[in-house]
Amino acid sequence: MSDDRPEARDEPVDPGEPREPEAVDEVGRSLAAAAERSGLGRIARDETLTPADLVGALGGIRGLAEAILPGLVFLIVYTFTRELVWALAASVGLAIVFTIARLATRSQPTQAIAGLVGVAASAALSLWTGRAEDNYVIGFYTNAAYAIALLVSLLVRWPLVGLVVGFLMGDGTAWRGRKRTYRAMQFLTLVWFGMFVARLVVQLPFYFAGNVEALGATRLLMGVPLYALLLVFSWLVVRAVYPSKTPAAE
Repeated sequence: MSDDRPEARDEPVDPGEPREPEAVDEVGRSLAAAAERSGLGRIARDETLTPADLVGALGGIRGLAEAILPGLVFLIVYTFTRELVWALAASVGLAIVFTIARLATRSQPTQAIAGLVGVAASAALSLWTGRAEDNYVIGFYTNAAYAIALLVSLLVRWPLVGLVVGFLMGDGTAWRGRKRTYRAMQFLTLVWFGMFVARLVVQLPFYFAGNVEALGATRLLMGVPLYALLLVFSWLVVRAVYPSKTPAAE
């Protein structure tokens, strides 16, 4: 009996291409495991995407607060007081409170601790230079690193988003042998690459101009909100190439 699923009609990308390196397979499994822990695995496999699922993938209400509030508090305090030390103290202090709350309630502290380390490192750099805009420098390097990793994965024909989605969907790296799915994963990887590049293109001019208010505002707007939009868009693409919960490779 013929299989009329969309995936079954995909043409091979390169039938003569050798089997994937073991290192790539391990990278894919590690990335997928990290995505699974963050809640991305659930929304990738769900046929419907509810607001609750999306909030869960973003870390839940507490995770959203940990991601947004330290930066927001820094921006508000600095805008109204022009006191760098007080603004940084408020931001770091709030991150510490979030971390203590996680530890006290014995909930997963990884995100809060990572946030605290990032906030503290950024604050230390800003205090060292005496420039409020330097509180955002580490974020520039982080975005650049993600952009470079995604670009390299595209150039070597192993799009990172495809590795994550493939293992989350139980497809491994078989998607590379199906032209439609391979192109979709290339496209998604390019879209995520575009997000990191867009952050740099928009925010760096404000940094060099010393416009802390505009830099902080765009940092917040292009942070969680833009990330959430891309998650929804990625879910739509994944559902298009994996139209059922049954892995297409079966």
